[in-house]
Amino acid sequence: MSGNGKKAHGPRAVLWLSLGAALAAGCASLPAQAASNDNNVEWNGLFHDQGPLFDDHPEPTAAQAVTLTLRTFKGDITSANIKYYDSADGQFHWVAMHWASNDPTGVFDYWQGTVPASGSEKYYRFQINDGSATAWYNAAGITSSEPSAGDFFIVPGFKTPDWMKNGVIYQIFPDRFYNGDAGNDVSNGQYTYAGCATEKHAWGGSVTSNVGGCNSAVFFGGDLAGVDQKLGYIKNTLGANIVYLNPVFRSPTNHKYDTEDYMTVDPAFGSNATLQTLIADIHSSANGPKGYVILDGVFNHTGDTHQWFDRYNWWSTSGAYESQSSQWYGWYTFQSWPNSYSGFFGIASMPKLDYGASGSAVRNAIYGSAGSVVKTYLKPPYSIDGWRLDAAQYLDAGGNDGSDATNHQIMAELRSAVKSVNANAEILGEFWGNAGPWTDGGDQWDGAMNYDGFMQPVSEWITGKDYGGGSASIPVSQFDSWLRGTRANYPTNVQQTMSNALGSHDVTRFGTRAGGDIWKTYLALFFQMTYVGTPTIYYGDEYGMQGGADPDNRRTFDWNAGTITNSAVALTQKLIGIRNQYAALRTGSFMTLLTDDANKLYAYGRFDASHRIAVALNNDSVSHSVTVPVWQLSMANGSGVTDLVSGSHYTVSGGSVTVTVNGHYGAILAQ
Repeated sequence: MSGNGKKAHGPRAVLWLSLGAALAAGCASLPAQAASNDNNVEWNGLFHDQGPLFDDHPEPTAAQAVTLTLRTFKGDITSANIKYYDSADGQFHWVAMHWASNDPTGVFDYWQGTVPASGSEKYYRFQINDGSATAWYNAAGITSSEPSAGDFFIVPGFKTPDWMKNGVIYQIFPDRFYNGDAGNDVSNGQYTYAGCATEKHAWGGSVTSNVGGCNSAVFFGGDLAGVDQKLGYIKNTLGANIVYLNPVFRSPTNHKYDTEDYMTVDPAFGSNATLQTLIADIHSSANGPKGYVILDGVFNHTGDTHQWFDRYNWWSTSGAYESQSSQWYGWYTFQSWPNSYSGFFGIASMPKLDYGASGSAVRNAIYGSAGSVVKTYLKPPYSIDGWRLDAAQYLDAGGNDGSDATNHQIMAELRSAVKSVNANAEILGEFWGNAGPWTDGGDQWDGAMNYDGFMQPVSEWITGKDYGGGSASIPVSQFDSWLRGTRANYPTNVQQTMSNALGSHDVTRFGTRAGGDIWKTYLALFFQMTYVGTPTIYYGDEYGMQGGADPDNRRTFDWNAGTITNSAVALTQKLIGIRNQYAALRTGSFMTLLTDDANKLYAYGRFDASHRIAVALNNDSVSHSVTVPVWQLSMANGSGVTDLVSGSHYTVSGGSVTVTVNGHYGAILAQ
C-alpha cells in the first residue's frame, strides 16, 4: 500500500484487468450454472461499488458503521473478507463477510460485512476465496494478487452537496451570452488598459481585436441582465438548474480573471443589485425548477489595477506597486520592488497574492473574516450556493507555486469558512489532473473540474482529439479503463460532484474538435447525461458551438440555434429530463457491460433499488446491432425494458437485450 493505502495511480496507470474487460470477455447468456466451489473465483460475477445497493452509508458520520455488500455468482465462493486500512492506527484490519441473500433473478449471491464506526478515514478492498483460489477487488478492478493502490474510501463526516449530485450545471461567460441591457455596454475607446483601448464588436462578430495583442479588450455587451432574461432557456428549455458564472467582479478586461474590486460587480455586467436580482431569480421556483448559483472565485491573484496593488495609480490610496509603505505591500511578493514580483504564470497583470501564515490579513480578506469576499457572497443579500476556485492549486505564501502543505492548509481553512456560512455550499476546485490531494480527506474541496476523468477521455474517444485540439484517439476499451482509473481516485460522493464538461473557457470547443459533426455532439450528450458526476454545459456546447483556442472558444451565443427547434438542443432537453427523472443516473451504481473496440460500442449500467438502466453507445459512423448483457443488472428473462429516448420496447431474452443504435448515438434502456 503506498504508505497509507491512498491512491497512487493515474488514469493510464491501471494495468490490472478491469471489471469492464472481464465483462467484455464474458458471454452474454446467463452463466449461473457454471459457478460452483471449484477452486476458481468467477471474476465475471463480482461487483461492488459505493452505490446505494452496496454501501449503506456512503457519507457516514463518525458514529455510523458502514455495511458493505459484495456480489458474486450464486454458490461460487467459499468465503470473503473486507481488508481495510485505518488511518487512526496505521494498520490493516480484517472483517469476515457472510452470505446475506440472492438477487431477484437467483443468479447472484450478496455477501456482507460491516466496518465499525469511528471518525478516522479508511480505505478498503475485498479478498474473495473459492477454496484454494483467491481474487482481490477494489475500485481499480479485479486482480489475482493483492493490489497496492486503488482502494475504496470511507471518509466519516465528509458531506458533499446533494443539490450538486442531482443537478446540471450551465456555465456562462457573461460578455458572450446575451445583451440584456444595452445601457451598460462598453464603447469603443471608453478606456485604455495596458495599452489596449476597448473595442465594441457586433454580436456574432470576430472575437479577435483590431489591434494585435488586445483580445481582452474586445466586448460584445453580454451582461447579468441578459442571463436573467434567458433563465427560461436555461431552466425550462434545457432543464439545467445550476448556473456557474465566469468572473463578474470589476476588472478592465472582458474575462475578469484580473480582479480590480471583489466587492463590486463590473459596470459592464450591471450592478451589485443586478447580481442580487439574478441570484434571486435563479433561486426562484416560479420561473422553472429552483436553481443554484456558483460564482468564480479568483483568489490566487488580483489584477494589477486592484486597489491593493494599483500599478496604474487608478486609486487615491497607495497600493503595493506604488509604495513599500503601503498597507498592502506585504500582500504580494516582490523580488525587486516595484517591477519584479510573483504573478500567475509570471503574467505581470495578475500579481499573485501572498497568503502568509494562518490568520494573515490576506487570508482574512479573502475568506477568514465576517466581511471577507467568500463569506460576503454566501450571506444575504446574495446567498450564492458555491464557489468555483480558479487556479486553486496555486494559492500559497511567499510567492510559492502551491500544491504544497501551505496550499492545503489554505484550502482547509477556506472550506471551514464556506461551510460556517452554508454547510450545503459547493466548493469546486479547478485542477486539471488527479485532484485527490484536495478531495480525498474530506477537508478541502467537494469536487473538481473533471478535465482528467471526463473531458479529456471523452474527447479522445469520440473526436480523436485531446481537449486542446491535437490528435489523440483511444479505443473504447482504453476509454473504459481510463474512466475506471479516474473514478478510483475519489470517494464516491466526490465522483458525484465532479464537474463533467465537454469544453470550457480554457480549451477548444468540443464542436470544433468533432469537426462540426453534430452527431458526435449527440453521442457526447448521451454519455454526459448518464455518467457519474455533475453534467456541465459550457454555453453553446449544447448545439455544437464552434471555436478554437482562447479567445475563439468564447464566441457569442447564437440565439438562432438556442431554441427547442434545434435538434441538439431538443436532445439535450430530453436527456436532462431523463437524468432528472431517474436517481439511478445520478447516484446509482456504475457497471461496465460491454466494450467492443472493433465496432466502437460501449454499454454500461446505472442502477439502484428502484431502477435498472443499461446505456448503449455507438461511436461508429454507421448503425450497429448491440447485444447488451443486461443479466449483469439482474434483469430477468421475459422482463421488458424501454428505450427512454426512442420509446421502443424490448424483452430480455437469454440474459440480453438486442437493440439497433444509430451511428454516433445511443439508447437508454430502463426497467
